Amino acid sequence: MTTSNEFQFPTTGLRVKNRATLLAIDDVSLPLRKALCYTMTKPEVRQEPVLEARREDPNAPDNLATHFYGTVLHDQGKFRMWYYAVHLGENPDWPEAMRVQRKKVDASDLWQGPICYAESEDGIHWERPNLGQVKFKGSTDNNCIKLPHLQICEAHVIRDDDDPDPARRYKLAYWVQDEENIRAYPSLCCAVSPDGLHWTVSNNDPTDMFFEGGSFYKHNGYYIVNGQAFCSFTRSEGDTDTGRHGIAMLSNDFDNWIQEWGVSFVLPEPVDHDKRGPGKPYDQVHLGTGAVSYGNVAVGLYALWHDKPEFPDISADFGLVVSNDGIAFREPEKGYIYLAAEDSMPRQHPTKPMNTILCQGNGILNVGDETRIYHGRWRNVGWDPANADLMHDYHAEVALATIPRDRWAGLGLYKRATGIDTNNGGAWTCPITLPEGDWSLALNADGVAGLSVEIADERFNLLPEFSGENSATAQAGDGLDVPVKWPKGNLAELNGKTVRFRFRFQRSDGVEPMLYAANLTA
Repeated sequence: MTTSNEFQFPTTGLRVKNRATLLAIDDVSLPLRKALCYTMTKPEVRQEPVLEARREDPNAPDNLATHFYGTVLHDQGKFRMWYYAVHLGENPDWPEAMRVQRKKVDASDLWQGPICYAESEDGIHWERPNLGQVKFKGSTDNNCIKLPHLQICEAHVIRDDDDPDPARRYKLAYWVQDEENIRAYPSLCCAVSPDGLHWTVSNNDPTDMFFEGGSFYKHNGYYIVNGQAFCSFTRSEGDTDTGRHGIAMLSNDFDNWIQEWGVSFVLPEPVDHDKRGPGKPYDQVHLGTGAVSYGNVAVGLYALWHDKPEFPDISADFGLVVSNDGIAFREPEKGYIYLAAEDSMPRQHPTKPMNTILCQGNGILNVGDETRIYHGRWRNVGWDPANADLMHDYHAEVALATIPRDRWAGLGLYKRATGIDTNNGGAWTCPITLPEGDWSLALNADGVAGLSVEIADERFNLLPEFSGENSATAQAGDGLDVPVKWPKGNLAELNGKTVRFRFRFQRSDGVEPMLYAANLTA
């Protein structure tokens, strides 16, 4: 039974309050189509970074790199960022517990971590407040967050207003590199906080295997960390060797984690992958999916890791994926590069050309009329921490790309097909159980004069008072949230019932309908 403000999706078992978003790229929510295909959106990239290393300050925790395997939230009326810093030279003020961890780490001039914090009024110009938590190279005047680990990579934060305990309002999933006599492999750790700044680390390790996180989100009532396992830690079909695999780990309560994991997203392994060995690399999924939950669907970016025999030759683009359960993701357009590394390049080295690796995280959020995609771009100098000269050239920065709100891709009519009417098409939704209270439908679309909406029962039988000449049409021009209205039908008659919506597309002179999303609001 639905409530006054809840939409149910019987196909997936999902229930979402207040608002459901039917994205054009979601072929589970829009499973049946005719004469329609995707037009992928090209993100607009801000060429200048929004946050980068403080090279001029040798005592800054991020004097070498600001890595965005991190998070941006719009919270408390401002933008808040958690990222992990990279610095040159050891911190002489490490406490004794970290010095014990230090004994396990190979000699290096490059140090990853700690997690750092920044704030912004507009999400473009950022300040690094003095938190006074960590003594770093002689001073506590820095933006470091105190955690009991020497080397930290990744800082994935959510605000969880569903947790009744205010001390657990913020939740953090992060990756710890090395700790003496604590864990066998670099892996996942968790912490909770009342304010996002002061953290209490969980006593329960989520997993005992090697795991690198790519994002952390809450979907369908589960806490999900999406990331990567690879090499000997996972196996491919037939118990063969494998490359990097995107996997998802789940928890009901953020304290106890299910030890079995779900395969989240994996690129096809070459037929001879088990015989390839070093020097015969292939494209893989780096750090799983950086995803965001829309309630009834999740959208994310994965790093398409172009593996090479020599590390400096590696680059990584972004691919686009979508999921309904938050675990298994799929590409709307297989193999499509959504954001190329060459389109979001970090600050270049003054004399040496270097490849770019794009880095995902908890960086997707809607702000007004745009979807912001905060991401990292890593200048690939190679990887040899013992080579001080090489590591001095290491660089990573936080970047920003945008698309119009929720316009990941548009669904529009064929243009060149033969043997089919390319001026008329349609798409059906999955069954949707409507709330008991008032609800409405709006379109995120262009060419709305060529779009109409019909309603049927869950067996595709059109309801006369909501279809044909009684179909809904747009009540405004093109836009991100265009209301539609059925001229005769009373929507209250459908409250609590399970229906399907049918979107009709019609091309005419000067009208090219393009649907990006449909928003159901209670």
